[in-house]
Amino acid sequence: MRFLVIAYLLTGCQKKGAVEMETEIESEIELSEESTSAITQDMSETEVDGSVYGLGEDRFETNTSEAISVEESILDVEDCFYYTALTEEIKERITGKSYPDTEESLQISYEDLAYVHVLHYDFQAQVQEGELICNQSIAQDLVDIFHELYESQYPIEKIRLIDEYDADDEASMADNNTSCFNYRTVPGRTKLSNHSYGCAIDINPLYNPYVRTSDGKELISPDNAVPYADRSADFPYKIDKNDLCYRIFTEHGFRWGGAWNSSKDYQHFEKVS
Repeated sequence: MRFLVIAYLLTGCQKKGAVEMETEIESEIELSEESTSAITQDMSETEVDGSVYGLGEDRFETNTSEAISVEESILDVEDCFYYTALTEEIKERITGKSYPDTEESLQISYEDLAYVHVLHYDFQAQVQEGELICNQSIAQDLVDIFHELYESQYPIEKIRLIDEYDADDEASMADNNTSCFNYRTVPGRTKLSNHSYGCAIDINPLYNPYVRTSDGKELISPDNAVPYADRSADFPYKIDKNDLCYRIFTEHGFRWGGAWNSSKDYQHFEKVS
């Protein structure tokens, strides 16, 4: 069994409040069955109030666990894949950005959303932490999907809340950031995007652009993705029907934007009931 050695307080993988995660993963080691058993027993004695939900656990409620010092502890990688309800701190991070600060009625509430924490391999094959906000109806799907991608060392450059880009979708895509929830309309239209409901996610968007035609002109988003609009070309990080990312998302019931007729959104997966 693979475990992570954590350099200091890893509240994220201990399933604490989502916003308190400032962590570094320093190394991976192999443990004997005897050591693994001792560590598991030691961790099982830690008292934790409240719940968060990880791999294969289709449940949802608020997490209020106490901070646990793990300077020399060894934690199971799978504990780093989980989702929780939005804490007050998370609400503060997104309000006025991806979640509008308005008195007008919105089509989604904080209670409909979930915070998702994952691990992923970046383009340098280094393990990184990732954060997503999504509709709670797909939260378990995303936990399981990103765990499968992690196990296969599928490269995703970064997974950050779009609020780090002031909810600017173009800026997030141009930086090749993978993101999910953002209360916004479909580009060029007044209709709300499925990202507004937290039911859509964009993966490695720079290499998998949104391509559409308007007034006879081809439009490519983000602007710096022009070299990747030609899907007959061979280049890394391209999502197509032979790609692992496509296969895993569709196995979980997601639809791929690259299969649309009127436009092509190669980065986009969505699951709506």
